[in-house]
Amino acid sequence: MEMLAKTFKGLEDVLVRELLNLGAKDVVKQRRAVSFSGDKRLLYSANLQLRTASRVLVPIATFEAEDADMVYEQAKQIPWDEYMDVDTSFSIDSTVYSDSFRHSKYVTYRVKDAIADYWTEKANKRPNVNLTSPDLYINVYISNTKVILSLDSSGESLHKRGYRVGQTEAPLNEALAAGMLLMAGWEGQSDFYDIMCGSGTLLIEAALIAQNIGPGLFRKHFAFEKWRDYDEALFDEVYNDDSHEREFSHHIYGNDAGFYAVQQAQKNVREAGMQRYIDVRQIRLQELHDIDAKDALVVINPPYGERLSKDKDVLQLYEDIGKCLKHQFAGATAWILSSNEDALKRIGLKPKQRVRLLNGELDCHFNQYELFTGGRKEFVIQKKSRSDNKSEDHHKRGGANGNINPKQGSKHKTPKEKKQA
Repeated sequence: MEMLAKTFKGLEDVLVRELLNLGAKDVVKQRRAVSFSGDKRLLYSANLQLRTASRVLVPIATFEAEDADMVYEQAKQIPWDEYMDVDTSFSIDSTVYSDSFRHSKYVTYRVKDAIADYWTEKANKRPNVNLTSPDLYINVYISNTKVILSLDSSGESLHKRGYRVGQTEAPLNEALAAGMLLMAGWEGQSDFYDIMCGSGTLLIEAALIAQNIGPGLFRKHFAFEKWRDYDEALFDEVYNDDSHEREFSHHIYGNDAGFYAVQQAQKNVREAGMQRYIDVRQIRLQELHDIDAKDALVVINPPYGERLSKDKDVLQLYEDIGKCLKHQFAGATAWILSSNEDALKRIGLKPKQRVRLLNGELDCHFNQYELFTGGRKEFVIQKKSRSDNKSEDHHKRGGANGNINPKQGSKHKTPKEKKQA
């Protein structure tokens, strides 16, 4: 079947690689989305395994329309009885990029009317709209005059993993966090640090990637579980397949100056069952000492300045980050996400790479910094030698691991266990 995985701005290339690794065919990058094809097993795997997708759609109709009334006429011709019955509740989500369609809500209303009128004529009864927990999620996407109607197989956005039971103000989107880590080349090949960890999103996503555990395993349900052609046995098989998981022999460290942030991070780490691999402690940047960070990866999402009282506060914070990285993390590679370009200059390091990302509504730079002491030439030679050795060791790793797994915890039941419960 043809499918479409939606994502966030800047993560399209990462999502392409993820889909190719899952075995998807006909993979094509689009605007904040990637189209692909595959079977029902791939549909289930995509929902369970994709880290940078927000939802996986299955298109059921594609047509041209110049206004909402034309959308109504086309939507009414869809054989809705193939996907639902008159007692099936539904909801509609519309995304519109077109000068011809000014209001996405009006498009939503007209598609709702088309479905209601279809069933009124067929069964003399209208199905119910349920905005919170419908039986069927329907997606409408319009670009200029092209309209795509799809069934949403995910339901709630896939970035909502299910492990976040506590959070700080403006927490990092889980899919964005995973995308940042994958862009940084993280596979669990070294120790990992986040020295301003907030509620611990980067820490937990790093642990999941390191063990190649699908983030969808924490979810209680997916929309496709209510579809007419849902194959429970196949989903159980896909869900319980841990053959791709791998051993993680390093460690993940999270620090934050705030007591509340550390509490929330620790709660989330426990909920994810990753306390064996992640340590979180309350400590200020200036108090970090004696860190063996050679070959480690450091990823930070510091405050951008919106909630700091004065401009000089955020500038000083970024100076402190730069000093901490230079003095305590020699031999590591650091990546920093921020929308504050002036503050990023106060880091005092020249970025090796700059990537543009969107964090919510904020345009951000995701900058890479190589941290070393002595001459750069000597550093590059030593790093290449260590990388070759690490790569050889990494390929030797594999097999079953003894991690605390979301499928093994009492709060994370398999689909069969959930039904029996």
